[in-house]
Amino acid sequence: MGTEYAVGSVLLAGHDVPLGRYTTVRRLLPHRERRMIGAWCFVDHFGPDDVRGRPGMQVPPHPHTGLQTVTWLVDGVIEHRDSLGSHQFIAPGQLNLMTSGRGIAHSEYTPPDHPDGMHGLQLWLALPDSARNGTASFEHHAGLPGYTADGVTVTVVIGQLGALRSPATVFTPLAGAELLFAGASGITLPLEAGFEYGILVMSGSASVDGTPLEPGSLLYLGDGQETVTVTSDGEARLFLVGGEPFDEPLVMWWNFVGRSHEDIVEARTQWMAGERFGTVGGCAAAPLPAPELPTVCLKARDRHGRTF
Repeated sequence: MGTEYAVGSVLLAGHDVPLGRYTTVRRLLPHRERRMIGAWCFVDHFGPDDVRGRPGMQVPPHPHTGLQTVTWLVDGVIEHRDSLGSHQFIAPGQLNLMTSGRGIAHSEYTPPDHPDGMHGLQLWLALPDSARNGTASFEHHAGLPGYTADGVTVTVVIGQLGALRSPATVFTPLAGAELLFAGASGITLPLEAGFEYGILVMSGSASVDGTPLEPGSLLYLGDGQETVTVTSDGEARLFLVGGEPFDEPLVMWWNFVGRSHEDIVEARTQWMAGERFGTVGGCAAAPLPAPELPTVCLKARDRHGRTF
């Protein structure tokens, strides 16, 4: 269960989930007490892992619909291929952003000749109804806006934080930013009062508006705040997510985000039939088969977990 802190704040503990054969992630969203933060509907934190003599991330072609995938590395390298023909290596400090629209497939592999470490985030953004059946696309951003103050480096990965805006394409107002502490220090960040926010620690430890935070959990801050103060006694790396509350009920199942049980059934059927999502060229691995659907009807849920 989450633990209540300041008014509107909840500490959400992650849980371990295997990703492919060789990688385990800590899943922080969705959580039974907080399904979304803005349009952020899925947050996985992996590493830091020692992958010397190990294959690292090995995820064969798989489909997505109704979402954007956000990949952020702080150590290691991942090779991305998708059914649009995109082929991109991502290194630390770079952003891979894939917009599924109605449907796309991709694979994610650590190349055989890779660094010793692997550490990063994989996140999803739910697409609003106006964009979820649109055209798929892929973006790679090697340079992102940011600044350093009092030993803290802020990088705006996606969306907007204060006066800084990422060049990455978004479909709802949101924020995603990394905070890197070189040592003991503190920083006060500007927030949008109409957004809700959360902060997770990737390494080290920190205090967020007086609440201690360690790796493996995410602090939901709620909305209505115009600033947040983050301090650390040493080196630390955190990630801030936020956005306007997302008011459309969603059905999330496997790699699909839809609006109804029928949306999910259609996506699964077409993936298994080799339709709609295309083929990931250059990847020799067989596509992942979809799991069997549950025997009960999948219900749409809003950001509070209420069913429709």
